[in-house]
Amino acid sequence: MEAGQRVYLPVSVAESKISKRFDTIPSGTLYPNADEIDYLRRLVMYKDSAIIVLNKPPRLPVKGNLPIHNSMDALAAAALSYDYDEGPKLVHRLDRESSGIILMGRKQESVSLLQWLFSNINRAKSSCKAWNDACEATYQRHWALVIGCPRQKEGLISAPLSKVLLDDGKTERVILARQSSLEASQEAVTEFRVLGPTINGCSWIELRPLTGCKHQLRIHCAEALGTPIVGDYKYGWFVHRKWKQMPRVDTEPMSGKPYKLRRPDGLDVQKGSVLSKVPLLHLHCRELVLPNIARFQEELLRERLGALNSEQGTKLDMLRFVASMPSHMRISWNLMSSYLV
Repeated sequence: MEAGQRVYLPVSVAESKISKRFDTIPSGTLYPNADEIDYLRRLVMYKDSAIIVLNKPPRLPVKGNLPIHNSMDALAAAALSYDYDEGPKLVHRLDRESSGIILMGRKQESVSLLQWLFSNINRAKSSCKAWNDACEATYQRHWALVIGCPRQKEGLISAPLSKVLLDDGKTERVILARQSSLEASQEAVTEFRVLGPTINGCSWIELRPLTGCKHQLRIHCAEALGTPIVGDYKYGWFVHRKWKQMPRVDTEPMSGKPYKLRRPDGLDVQKGSVLSKVPLLHLHCRELVLPNIARFQEELLRERLGALNSEQGTKLDMLRFVASMPSHMRISWNLMSSYLV
């Protein structure tokens, strides 16, 4: 090396040192440092006057309680206020181990509208025709790699969930609600679609939640479909006891002949993917379509002032976001995507 020369590193390598801090939560301070603030700002996909959209990495907690300071809500309050007096508020959550699109509201009005929308899309209706039309067009899609393959290629899962206490009397667990159970249940509805054939005992599926219950997708995959998500040791522990790394040679689904998997080159590429002995959770919120909340609030204000007839309605812009998968899921995808439809 000589003075003045530069060395360029891939973003994944440069950020790995920072992301490691999220593996261990306890901290002596409640104030995020400059590295953490800069790290979160690089995750921002979109922002306007009403919302902020981020692509959450795996193993970063969304909601934290004291003394946790490096969670999405705490970091957002310190790093994503921009020209506002307060930071944005979480609208919906993802599990710590999962990844993908996280939506935050920058104003109380937008937070209330979005929380209403994501609590149950089918029930978030009002007298405003424009809002109802926007609700009909709203959806979010998750991609997951599951162990096994659902019996049907696509369908609708309507399986209510309830919380129970384990034998220790302290730990809560979400399970499928039983009809004869006295526990309170919550409606949970998910659309699913298989993306391709089963390769090495695993299948890629697309999940579209119509309700927003805790651990809904993980439980529906593990218990309703009988195909736990790869890396879900909480609800799919009984399958992961027999987990085996993906071999170098598999059988072609169409012809039955052996073929060689496309393995990536480089150091530590197997970490967390299906090539790993202990894979990370393969659940990613990939796509989100929702109303342009900033514009809708203006239309709603006009309606309240009598300038807009709610029966007539207006055509509102819709926003669509697609988030790239984390590295461990990209490796698994590249290995198994040859035969995807």
